[in-house]
Amino acid sequence: MVIPSVLLNFLFPSPSSWFVTAMLVVNLSALTDAAYMEIKGKHLRYSKFLNAGGVAKKQDMKLSSRNGMLLFYTPAFLVGVASFFVVPYQDLRFVLLASALTLHFFKRVLEVLFLHKYSGSMALESPIIITMSYTSSTATMIYAQFLSRDVPEPTVDLKYVGIGLFFIGTIGNFYHHCLLANLRNKGDKEYKIPQGGLFGLVICPHYLFEILAYAGISSISQTPYAFAFTLGTIFYLIGRSYGTRGWYLSKFGDKFPKDVKALIPYVF
Repeated sequence: MVIPSVLLNFLFPSPSSWFVTAMLVVNLSALTDAAYMEIKGKHLRYSKFLNAGGVAKKQDMKLSSRNGMLLFYTPAFLVGVASFFVVPYQDLRFVLLASALTLHFFKRVLEVLFLHKYSGSMALESPIIITMSYTSSTATMIYAQFLSRDVPEPTVDLKYVGIGLFFIGTIGNFYHHCLLANLRNKGDKEYKIPQGGLFGLVICPHYLFEILAYAGISSISQTPYAFAFTLGTIFYLIGRSYGTRGWYLSKFGDKFPKDVKALIPYVF
C-alpha cells in the first residue's frame, strides 16, 4: 500500500507484509459494512438489540450477556499480555502500544465482572464476530508495530499526544459506564433514559470516549493499520449510536429529549 508523502510525516511506512495489508483491508471493510448495517437497522444482536429485526428464534444459540461480554474482551486482553513475553524486541513505542491495548481490554473485563448490570442474553453469533474482530485487530496492531522497528520514526511524534487522548477516553468511557450501571437497582432489568455527564447532549457518550481512546492508541502506534482500525471503529460506533438513538426514540417516544444527539454534541 502506497502512502502519500505528506502522511509520512505522521505515519510509519507500510510494512512489506501481505498479512498486515490484508488485515487492514478486511478489518476496515468489515467495520464499514457493520456500520452500514447498523444504520439500516440490521444490528449485531446484543444488549438492547437482541431481538433486532423481529422476534429471536427459539433455536438460536445464546449466551448470557455477562459471559458474552467476557468473550468479547478476554482473548484480546490475553493477546496484549502475551505480547510482552513473545515479542523479542520492544522499544518505547511498542511498550506503550502493548500497554495501552492490554489496559483497555483489562478495564473492559473488570467492568464486565464488577460494574455492568445485565438484563438478558445475546445471540451467539454476535460475540463470535466481535471477539474475532477485537482479537485479530489487537494481534495485528502489535505485529505491525513490531515490523516498524527497523524503519525511521515519523517526523511528527504523536505518541505523547496519544497517551493523553487514551487516558481521557478511558476515564470518560468508564465514568459514563458507571452512570449507566447506576440506572439499575439490583434485579432491575428495565431500560431507562440515561442522565448525567454528557448524556444530556448525546445518548452514547461512552462511544464518543471509546473513539478518543482508540484515537490515542493509533497516535501512540502511528502505523497505517492502527489508524485504519480506528477509522473503522469510528464508522461502526457512528452506526451503532444512530441505531441506539432510534431505539430510545421508539421505546420512550415524547419522553426522550429530541435535542439529545447520537454521538457528537449538537451535531449528530
